[in-house]
Amino acid sequence: MSLTELTATSRVTVFPLETLTLAYTTQSSDERGLGDIGLVAVVDIASDGEELWRLARSLGGRNSEADQARWILTQAIRARVVAAYTDLSRTTWTAYIRRRIDLDALFANHDILLTGRISLPKCFGGT
Repeated sequence: MSLTELTATSRVTVFPLETLTLAYTTQSSDERGLGDIGLVAVVDIASDGEELWRLARSLGGRNSEADQARWILTQAIRARVVAAYTDLSRTTWTAYIRRRIDLDALFANHDILLTGRISLPKCFGGT
């Protein structure tokens, strides 16, 4: 499967989850800037992001892709709310999107979840 590349500048929350380091940010589908697209990606040059889905199946105990997507978003939002992790207020990043999940209903203000790998500035473990 080919990866879609997306580059932007936004707030990024970097947090650990089991053996992974993840980054969470939002994007907007239109000019209103609602942040209705959630991006949760693995911070690892060797990753394609599928490790996150395996974690959602094993730890989250979820069978359907939609349930796994909601579990992934829950972990990301929890990390941002707790504010105990690295919160980059405005950083430029590049994500390599492997999966796009259109949720069947709004969940935590998101209609869409994108997952894959993300590249952050070198000072934050990026490439």
